[in-house]
Amino acid sequence: MHVLDLRVGGRAAAAGAWLAAAALVLSALAAPAGAAGPAPVSMIVRADDAAAAARGIARLGGVVGARLAVVGGFLATVPAPAAGRVAGLPGVVAATRDGGVRFAGDDWSARTDPTSMYQVTRELGARQAWRAGVTGAGVGVALIDTGVVPVAGLTGAGKVVNGPDLSFESQSADHRYLDTFGHGTHLAGIIAGDDTAGRPAGTGRFAGVAPGAHLVSLKVGSHDGAADVSQVIAAIDWVVAHRDDQNLNIRVLNLSFGTDSDQDPRLDPLAFAVDAAWRHGIVVTTSAGNAGNDSRLTMPARHRRVLAVGALDTSASVGTGDARVAAFSATGAADRAVDVYAAGRSLVSLRDPGSFLDTRYPQAAVGGRFFRGSGTSQASAVVAGAAALLLQKRPELTPDQVKRILTTSADPVRGTVGRAVGARMLDVGEALAARVPARSAQAVPAATGLGTLEGARGTTHVVDPADGAVLTGEQDIFGHAWNPQVWAAAADDGRAWTDGAWNGSVWAGTGWTGTSWAGTSWGGTSWGGTSWGGTSWGGTSWGGTSWGGTSWGGTSWGGTSWGGTSWGGTSWGGTSWGGASWG
Repeated sequence: MHVLDLRVGGRAAAAGAWLAAAALVLSALAAPAGAAGPAPVSMIVRADDAAAAARGIARLGGVVGARLAVVGGFLATVPAPAAGRVAGLPGVVAATRDGGVRFAGDDWSARTDPTSMYQVTRELGARQAWRAGVTGAGVGVALIDTGVVPVAGLTGAGKVVNGPDLSFESQSADHRYLDTFGHGTHLAGIIAGDDTAGRPAGTGRFAGVAPGAHLVSLKVGSHDGAADVSQVIAAIDWVVAHRDDQNLNIRVLNLSFGTDSDQDPRLDPLAFAVDAAWRHGIVVTTSAGNAGNDSRLTMPARHRRVLAVGALDTSASVGTGDARVAAFSATGAADRAVDVYAAGRSLVSLRDPGSFLDTRYPQAAVGGRFFRGSGTSQASAVVAGAAALLLQKRPELTPDQVKRILTTSADPVRGTVGRAVGARMLDVGEALAARVPARSAQAVPAATGLGTLEGARGTTHVVDPADGAVLTGEQDIFGHAWNPQVWAAAADDGRAWTDGAWNGSVWAGTGWTGTSWAGTSWGGTSWGGTSWGGTSWGGTSWGGTSWGGTSWGGTSWGGTSWGGTSWGGTSWGGTSWGGASWG
């Protein structure tokens, strides 16, 4: 789930003021001659009241240096023992040790942006784990979303493996597996992105929470984010059936998707699918929803077995420990609350050039190759990366043990009210140091999955914009009848997917190929002539929308955008990932 942060002013978007600093290098100030004890510390101070901030610096025994108009602040030199107090001075927005911070290439500094992945991973304790060799190496994280594109940070050998493309765009060879929407690529960067080039994981300019992990991408969403719940369930079943294929070692599944289903989670098919994945040894992280505090969690986050993740706002300043539950984040209702919170507001991750979100929201671009996004989607991705770190260190852990460790080692969130009271935020360092809990098995009522597919959709339905046909009722995207008894039994055993077939229809090819940009992918297949309710599709288009201009060629982007593309008026409207809207 995703709510874009489009503000360009104020503290939440203060990093926008840095964009004019092309190729600027800030050097540390020398210590005053004859100084005794620890050398004074040079700092970059951003301020919304420069006079008040300067007075505070003076009281600490510091000296204000050059004005830095481009960042809305100044350089300062302060006694080393007082350096930690600068950020809390009146008028100070953020204070960062200088130490050679650079603005090069794309005019943006991850070290001074409080919602950069550099700062997110630093605050979590993930960067310390990397130095100890815990990077998520060998752990596969399945990402069921809108696909992934090969932008820098996701092109390393073995970084991305494409499972089957189950989206409506799978019929176009130019767009199969690729993220035409922009959501999946952003999350992929948060989970396991890594700019490493022949260096240890996490030492590149950009790194996600688990830079050593590999991603298994299953595309279900199209260029407008459209995905039916049957596609999502099919993707989950594929992950369960193929978790050990090709050395995938899928131990984590991130599902930043949810519906407003009112079904009991014990009956809801989507909830049953994630329950089956969990019982087959896969930790499932799910987004809580973006309908605001005290709102009910979306499905499948409502299912008590999986990890329901809420979003924190950490955008105030670097290193102040002032995280709060984000205003847009669902916190839960009486029947189910969020399990753990993680950073989710204005997170800077990888940009998908020319995608729907990139085109629709240019204000969210950062410096060229990055993009800001907010939502419990992003928070869920952070927790998925944390789970991968934990499972590399302790591969013997069960999903219940992982959940117990991540939730009990989490830190209290200050200032919570309403359903957020008692909220706890992820702490990777504490989780990695925690003992394996003696008691971790969850007492969750047995699920049957015998509810309806239509009920699982809630109010969210895919619509063919060509003729307005709506997919409803007990049928999947191919119009094939849904039999809950037959499906639930197969899903429970991990055999709902056979080669390229699911629920009686052929959805994809029968095995692995080496033809995609990721090097290894699950073969595609043709859906020509397939229909539901009288509407059909085939060839290379969906809903009358065809792609033209630049396209993926080999392993690189052949241009800067999906040229010639028209969105045809399609948008989230009232149908979205979990009932929330973009904006």
